[in-house]
Amino acid sequence: MAQNHIRRAGARNGAAQNPGARSNGASNGNNGTDGKRLPGRPRSEESRQAILHSTLKLLKQDGGFPQLSIEAIAADANVGKTTVYRWWPTKAALVADAFFTSAEEELQFPNTGSVQRDMSLQMRRVIRIFRSDRGKVVAALLAGGQSDPELLEAFRERFLWPKRRQAYQTLQRGIDRGELPADSDLDLILDSLYGPIYMRFLIRHDKLDETFADQICALVLSGFETP
Repeated sequence: MAQNHIRRAGARNGAAQNPGARSNGASNGNNGTDGKRLPGRPRSEESRQAILHSTLKLLKQDGGFPQLSIEAIAADANVGKTTVYRWWPTKAALVADAFFTSAEEELQFPNTGSVQRDMSLQMRRVIRIFRSDRGKVVAALLAGGQSDPELLEAFRERFLWPKRRQAYQTLQRGIDRGELPADSDLDLILDSLYGPIYMRFLIRHDKLDETFADQICALVLSGFETP
C-alpha cells in the first residue's frame, strides 16, 4: 500500500519537482547542440531570482494575492512583463513557485533513522516558516485559493504534492525499519500530523510553536507504531 502512495504522488508531481524549469535549452542560455546561441534573448537566472524575490516581497504587503499584479512584480524586479511570462504562464504559478523556491531546501526531510524524529524535525521547520514573514505568503495563498481555484491548484501541484511525496518516502523508511505497520494508511498519517498545524496557523485558536510538532508526532505516530 505504501509503495502505491509513493507512485501516485510521483504521478501527481510531474514537472512540479522542478518548478519554473523548462527545456535544457532554456537553462543553458538557449544554446543549440552545435554551441551556437538560438534566436531570442537568453533567459537570465539573475532576473528569474529577482522576479521570485519581488513576488514574495509584494505578496506580503496589504492586499495580498488579489491586489498583486505581474506589472508590479516586473517593475520591482526591474524586468519587462514579457520576461515574467517567459517562465510563468499565470500569476498563480509564479506565486506558488516563489514560495516553493524560498522553502524547498529548508523543508527537506531528514533521515535520522527514526521516523518520529524525521517527521518531528521537518514539522518544526514548517512551523518556523509559518511563524516567519513567509507565513503571510502561505496565508495569502490559502486565502486567495478559496476564490481562485487556479491559485490553489498551483499551490498543490508546485508545493504541496512535491513535499507530500517526500513525506511518503520518509514514512516508507519507517515501514521498512519495522517502526510502522506495512499496511499503514500514509495519507491518514500525514493528514493527522499536518492538519493540526494548519488549523492553529489559520484559526489562531492556540499557540503555534515548534514544540507542538513534537507533541503531535508523539500522539499520532504512537497510534500507528507496530506492537
